[in-house]
Amino acid sequence: MSIKVIKIGGNVVDNPDALKRFITDFASLPGKKILVHGGGKEATRLSARLDIPTTMIEGRRVTTRETLDVVTMVYAGLVNKRVVSMLQEAGCNAIGLSGADGNVIKATRRKPNPIDYGYVGDIDPANVNAEFIGTLLEAGVTPVFCAITHDGNGTLLNCNADTIASSVALGASRIESTDLIFCFEQKGVMRDIDDPESLIPHITPPLYAELKASGVVNKGMVPKIDNAFAAIEAGVNSVTIKHSDNLTRPTGTTISK
Repeated sequence: MSIKVIKIGGNVVDNPDALKRFITDFASLPGKKILVHGGGKEATRLSARLDIPTTMIEGRRVTTRETLDVVTMVYAGLVNKRVVSMLQEAGCNAIGLSGADGNVIKATRRKPNPIDYGYVGDIDPANVNAEFIGTLLEAGVTPVFCAITHDGNGTLLNCNADTIASSVALGASRIESTDLIFCFEQKGVMRDIDDPESLIPHITPPLYAELKASGVVNKGMVPKIDNAFAAIEAGVNSVTIKHSDNLTRPTGTTISK
């Protein structure tokens, strides 16, 4: 049975009922599994309360020193521990992790050109500590990753949660066959966000280019699909994008070569 790496988006994390349903389904999945979560909406709300501006470019958060403090508190603290506690309630023994814990994910601060994203990290999947992840899985513990990692020199870095999921899946694929699943508030990739019947069931590179050019795929969906293709190219067994309520159902959008 393959390892399942599952990422939940901020809109699921932000919805108590949706999160509860997802946690129940996730806990019921047999075999080895890893959870990666976002939490951007909560971070944006806290930033507003603290009068810290939020700037997004192409679906990615610009992370100033002040913003880094906020996202660390929210992602690695509030959201991560909330999710872990809910998993414990559901009978799934979990441990919450940032990339700094166990030196499990090391990143490099992104260069400021052409866009300065601040304290944002880029991850080389080779720097994912697959041995550490494997030790946790063999012990029957489910790792729960937030989107905070580190540079190895004492600086925390904010990373895109989809990139964390893709990189962790690639690391896990060095242990066993691994499937990557992105769960959020839509059925998958939609041609028309307002039409629930417009699901695109299968995306290949040529179709993806068309969808981006026409604006069907934009904003936060771009890094999600970019990471999906990168994972497939590098050895992940399969990538699926689906609704969080459909975790245990064979639906959604599959990404393939």
